Amino acid sequence: MAPCVLCWYQRVFMFPLAVVLTVALFPLDLKVIRYAAPLAAAGWLVALFHVLLTHGYIPERVTPCTQGIPCSQIDAQWFGFLTIPILSLLSFSAIGLALGAAYHKARQ
Repeated sequence: MAPCVLCWYQRVFMFPLAVVLTVALFPLDLKVIRYAAPLAAAGWLVALFHVLLTHGYIPERVTPCTQGIPCSQIDAQWFGFLTIPILSLLSFSAIGLALGAAYHKARQ
């Protein structure tokens, strides 16, 4: 499957998170939160926009997908409701919650 423009934007935010969070584990460095949180938040916003677009809440003319694959097209769907944009939104949400928990624990 070829990704749409919004999928590429989500990858732009997700791939650095994989590297930054992995490097921060050895040795454990909680200062990574200041670098990872903005990436997770920006990726979450793009994923939310993509989910709203695929569900019809945002009109197609507003999207950056002008050529190639339309951003509202659903290529894969599991269990009748899980799509790639929803999985991306859930991933960014989980990362954001984990970063929030780490921040809260570090402040105690």
